[in-house]
Amino acid sequence: MKKLAVIAFGGNALLRGDQMGTIDEQEQNVYETCQHLVPLIKEGAYLVIGHGNGPQVGNVLLQHEAGNKIYGLPRQPIDFCVAETQGSIGFMIEQQLRNVLAENGIKRNIVTLVTQVVVDKQDQAFVNPTKPVGPFYEKEEADHMTEENGWVFHEDPRKRGWRRVVASPRPLDIPNWESVNKLAREGHIVITVGGGGIPAYIDEKGKMVGIDAVIDKDLASSMLATKIKADEFCVLTDVSNVFINFHQPGEQKLGRVSVEEMKKHLHDGQFTEGSMAPKVRACVEFVENGGKDAIITTAEQLSSPGGGTIIIP
Repeated sequence: MKKLAVIAFGGNALLRGDQMGTIDEQEQNVYETCQHLVPLIKEGAYLVIGHGNGPQVGNVLLQHEAGNKIYGLPRQPIDFCVAETQGSIGFMIEQQLRNVLAENGIKRNIVTLVTQVVVDKQDQAFVNPTKPVGPFYEKEEADHMTEENGWVFHEDPRKRGWRRVVASPRPLDIPNWESVNKLAREGHIVITVGGGGIPAYIDEKGKMVGIDAVIDKDLASSMLATKIKADEFCVLTDVSNVFINFHQPGEQKLGRVSVEEMKKHLHDGQFTEGSMAPKVRACVEFVENGGKDAIITTAEQLSSPGGGTIIIP
């Protein structure tokens, strides 16, 4: 049996904090990230790729807002915007990964699946939004948009500015996970659950209905990894390791850590919601549900033996 790995691309793999988000910038970022997958692919590993969309979906929402104000175009709901970014980001990852594979003489099929993810309409996340989307703003700008649009903003824990936050309900089901599993185990590289998946709920008539939310991509990718019985779950982010007492006295980098130790750190509030906490929680859930290990690290560290923070049973 070849190793089956689910890799969740973080926002840094697509758009850096000091960038405008041009297509050239995003394609270059994706290209560089995909280069770090080559060792895994050369080993023959089966790969499934999830990805975030926080900056992109926020920008798409702003585009719809501007289109409504200037041209009277109808605003589209968040689930529609998530679907837009699933397609556009999936296209970028697929295209740049194909380029990387061609440069390395590797022949693998790549398929991007537009994926809905089921949530609970009554999830408390709709009462307490925490998921950051879009760019960073100065407080004055954020206050103005709150007054004008009724949006909610939170200050970034790393003091980079203020970002809009939206509901982030827990994923309950991924309806096409069996298709993902079949394709991946046939050797296709599958890009799926983009942006955490298009949020939908099941109504009283059994119909799927879209809902305004952005599901955490790490939790959705973790659930997918569990469903397809992946051997490994990797979360790529912009720091090499998970830290406790981050940017405080007594800061400590974590290497190989047991599930129980990570759960204690979560309980102690060591990790910020909307930032590192969902990543750690997703990894803990994967290992608790039978996964061999879960890794949180940068793309650069992914191919380094023992690199990053590795959560084990």
